[in-house]
Amino acid sequence: MTVPHGWDRTDIHSYASERRRDAGFTKEGPTLLTGVGMRHLRGARLGPVVGYATVGLSNPAALPMDPSGDDVEPGVHDGALDPVGADVVDGDDPATRPRHGTVNIIVGTTRSLTAAARANLLTVIAEAKAATVLSAIGVPGTTSDAVIVATDPAGESTPFTGSSTTVGAAARACVRDAIWASFQSRYADESPPDSVETAEHGVTTRRRAEVFLP
Repeated sequence: MTVPHGWDRTDIHSYASERRRDAGFTKEGPTLLTGVGMRHLRGARLGPVVGYATVGLSNPAALPMDPSGDDVEPGVHDGALDPVGADVVDGDDPATRPRHGTVNIIVGTTRSLTAAARANLLTVIAEAKAATVLSAIGVPGTTSDAVIVATDPAGESTPFTGSSTTVGAAARACVRDAIWASFQSRYADESPPDSVETAEHGVTTRRRAEVFLP
């Protein structure tokens, strides 16, 4: 669902419930929020899979492969989102969580997926999303991307959803094509940011983790 410009609610569960009731839904369910208008929602279907996506890229999240390089400045670690280009320390705080662009994805299948297959399908979807957005603007996603996976309990039991399986391959294609179509709709009349530095908001992960031999 689209949230209005300037939206600042932090009671997200209550807000989502209100919006669902206003829309006539009588049951609770997973909810994705975005600043992107639903006129830019696009769907794609292939075989036993259907996917939907909305694409907003005002808050790209860059992941440089050489964060110690000369072209990357040290991050700012103040526990919140600093202006463009800062690193994030506590992205779990609802008061500081960004609510700008977002690539939201819903993928459903007519197959009955095991718990492991559902979890694995999330990774397949995230990989396809990252590849598509990376192709579009050079970063793998935004600071607030989200995915919902839906399965049909009455469908054919399916334990595997990797990229070479029927469900996994179809999901990859649906995610790629739905994201690309939504991207083209959303940015038909304006240019998307081509880096964190040219975006309204965004983060670059500059910190390095400790690498060790287990």
